[in-house]
Amino acid sequence: QVQPVESGGGLVQPGGSLRLSCTVSGIIFSLNTMGWYRQAPGKQRDLVASITRAGSINYADSVKGRFTISRDNAKNTVYLQMNSLKPDDTAVYYCNYADVAGRSAWGQGTQVTVSS
Repeated sequence: QVQPVESGGGLVQPGGSLRLSCTVSGIIFSLNTMGWYRQAPGKQRDLVASITRAGSINYADSVKGRFTISRDNAKNTVYLQMNSLKPDDTAVYYCNYADVAGRSAWGQGTQVTVSS
């Protein structure tokens, strides 16, 4: 029983920044991967970035150099710092938790809109 909850989304102008947070509550397995995915209307849900317990990170090519993922294991929280935002970053951003026990849980999503 795990429940990720995201926060930090909003409306921002192109070139601006947002910081998303996701805190996972419940029974947490230490050996887990947390990630951010995004889905725009009519599009597939795509991986933005992921980070393991040990700190191994994977980014989508489209966000490399602009987004930074990090985590605080003590707080069961993952962050996504988004800089130099572009209109095509507009999407619902979802937090995902997956552990070695085979559990996977999604947050409710937080809307990020990049527009003038």
